Parts: sequence; C-alpha cells; structure tokens
Amino acid sequence: MPIDEILESNVQFLNAWRFFARHSPTGEVLDLPDVHIASSNVSWMMLNVAFLRAPLKTEEELKRAAAAAAGYFAPRGNAWMLAVCEDWLAPELRPRAAELLAPYGLKTGMDTTGMVTDRLVEPVRPLPELEFRQAVDTKGRNDVADINAHAYDAPRDMVRAALDVPAYFAGEGLGVGYVGYRNGEAASSTTVFPIDGVAYVALVATMTQHRKLGCAEAVIRKALAEAERTQGLRRTVLHATAAGYPVYLRMGYRPVTRIHFYMAAASAT
Repeated sequence: MPIDEILESNVQFLNAWRFFARHSPTGEVLDLPDVHIASSNVSWMMLNVAFLRAPLKTEEELKRAAAAAAGYFAPRGNAWMLAVCEDWLAPELRPRAAELLAPYGLKTGMDTTGMVTDRLVEPVRPLPELEFRQAVDTKGRNDVADINAHAYDAPRDMVRAALDVPAYFAGEGLGVGYVGYRNGEAASSTTVFPIDGVAYVALVATMTQHRKLGCAEAVIRKALAEAERTQGLRRTVLHATAAGYPVYLRMGYRPVTRIHFYMAAASAT
C-alpha cells in the first residue's frame, strides 16, 4: 500500500516534537480536541509547538485550533508556534490563513518543506574534511545550541537551556546528535531521531563562516550513517528551511508538502 507521504510528514514532525517535549524536564504532550500540543515549555519558541490534528475545511475549524493552542500557551507565558500544513487547509483558506490567525497573537513566521528519501544519493561534490563528535556531554550540547542560536538569530543562553537534555543526543535508541568541527571550530550540527522506524533529521544548522562548503551535508551524512548502522534506519524525513532546501535536493530528498509556522510572542503571566 502506498505511503500517504503528506500524512507521514505531519506525523513525523509531531512525533519528533513530542520526543523533545517528553524528555524535557518541563515538557508536556497533550492531545486536545482541536490541536496537538508538543511543548517543552521553554523560552525558545522552536520547541513549543501546536499541530493540527487533521485536514481543515472551514474557517471555524482553523479558528478553533488557534484558540485551543493560545488557550494552552498564553497562561504559561512562553513564545510558541502553530504548525499549519498547506495541504491540510482547504484551498480557499490558504490565502486567508494569516488574517484568520492574527486575532490569536499569531504572525506569519518561517516556511518549511517536508521532504523524504529512502536512500541518499552520492555527493555531487567533494565534502569538507570535518572532525565529527557526538554531542554526548555538556560541551557538545552547547555547541549544537550555539550553532542553532546563531542560525535562528535566538539568544544563545535561551537555546542552551532548551537543548541541555542528554536524551536529545545520547544515542542508544534516543536522539543521535553530531557536531562537525572545521579548523577547530564548531561549524555545523545535526540530530537524528528514530521516529516510528524512520530517521527524522532535525537541528541542522551551520555557522555563517562555514557555509556553502558542504559542512551541513557532511554532518547529516555522518548522523544518518550512524542511525542506519546502529538502528537500521534508511528512510528519512525532514522539514527544510529555504536555506537548507537546495542541500537536501542534492542529497536525494524530494518535497512532499509545505508546513507554515505562525509565531506568537511571549506573553505576560
């Protein structure tokens, strides 16, 4: 039976963020009637996310989802995001989504492309020589955090606090995180989570001075090779930013859907 890859992309995203939330000391996972909550309840909004439960046909359904998400996050005071799959909105809703979500404190944020592959293709260019280290200690976790803070223009201490969780990177059936070092500097990071027999790729980022050299591709390939060696995971799913999209295409990923993030600022409690 063919895989519904749009559904797979949404479920993988949700379950990866549930992984973050379940292993965070402050995290919570809830399945509300109108929305799924997968929140680490940290200051960094990237780990506080609400997800649609199913495709939506009407304005009222979208509003109920936003209201439920806001009802959860607003009392807690942290910034958060609502993930909206483009293919899960009726065509007439798509151009009006930002307008409909604005009353709930949500503003248009980043867009991502859900991508998948069953097998990476060979590199199309030589990759840089990096020193790969698994992020199994505080330094490694801080390096992953610092690279991502730089890439997403977020406060370093905020991201360090959110990602200082051993289970995210420790391996042995949990997340496997790697940092690639170039010329002695932490250059690029990747984490792979085993989600329902699939390798989900997250926290991919590269420091500005090391970009356009193939560092991200090199560290992704390292992390995926380890996931396949230790857990037999071959199929992989990820959600690409605009910057990462060309990299993933070169590696053999193909697009299956688009997911838009609407962002809400921290609120006073």
